[in-house]
Amino acid sequence: MISSANPEAVSGHLPSTDEVIQNRIDACPKLASLQSINRALTQLVNCDQSLNSQIAEVIRRDPSLTARLLRMVNSVYFGLSTRVNNIEEAVFFLGLRQIRELSMATPVIEDLEKIQQNTAGNLPWKDLWSHSISTAILTREILASTPLHIDDDTDYLVGLLHNVGKAVMAYSFPEELMTLMETKTANPQEVCHCERELIGWDHARIGAHYLGRHQIPEEITLAVLYHNDPARAPRHRLFAAAVQVADYIVRHAGITGGFENIDPITPDSWLQLDGWEMLYGADGSESMLARAALANCVQRLPSMLQGLL
Repeated sequence: MISSANPEAVSGHLPSTDEVIQNRIDACPKLASLQSINRALTQLVNCDQSLNSQIAEVIRRDPSLTARLLRMVNSVYFGLSTRVNNIEEAVFFLGLRQIRELSMATPVIEDLEKIQQNTAGNLPWKDLWSHSISTAILTREILASTPLHIDDDTDYLVGLLHNVGKAVMAYSFPEELMTLMETKTANPQEVCHCERELIGWDHARIGAHYLGRHQIPEEITLAVLYHNDPARAPRHRLFAAAVQVADYIVRHAGITGGFENIDPITPDSWLQLDGWEMLYGADGSESMLARAALANCVQRLPSMLQGLL
């Protein structure tokens, strides 16, 4: 097992310069889904007057989205006695919120799979998708418990995209990524430290730069950039804080990122994070309520993932 103390010594070379890193990231294929995450469907589900039949018609145009929709509605989570094969029925059972989440996750995963096809080695991509979607779901739950008013899907997207830098690393820094995957680390912060020593940037900075090329809104790019250190975020700190907490809880639940070798996350270790304190303050009644609500959400994650992936 490789020690995390000095990955630079293992790699045999110094970290790359900013210019080299940027050039490599810029050579990574762009993701069309980030420019328009199912605009037609998003507009429909955000409209209170939309009928299930109208939403179903948009979904039918996308075979991949249709397949995920039917898998999800027939998952154990919904406990239906008979199998649903009708899209309109599936829309009815799932509800607009989960249809919207599905419509965002599906194109992003498909586009990231295009990056996957251009990378060498047998990487645990499904683990990366599972972790990203679970973090998105939990980030939305966390932010819903705060006074922050969010009238779009930023609360879901910051969680979904927080590890996009890992996918970019697989394309732009494949050798370094393989070394990092063999490097034993204690927590996500230590992973970032090793990445910076080996590559020059960590996956958060790589992901934020990549999203910046796609003109993604500032609140998302900043949340991605600071999701392992939300206290340093100059703006939109609660988004970064929520992602940090969600990332820890999801890892504790056994849904790992796949692209790193992190020790098991101990129970309630997220209560010591800057993100938790920023969201809920000291360990009072608000913190206790949040812990109970999040524990309930985590129990539902496996069955929800069963339909999405």
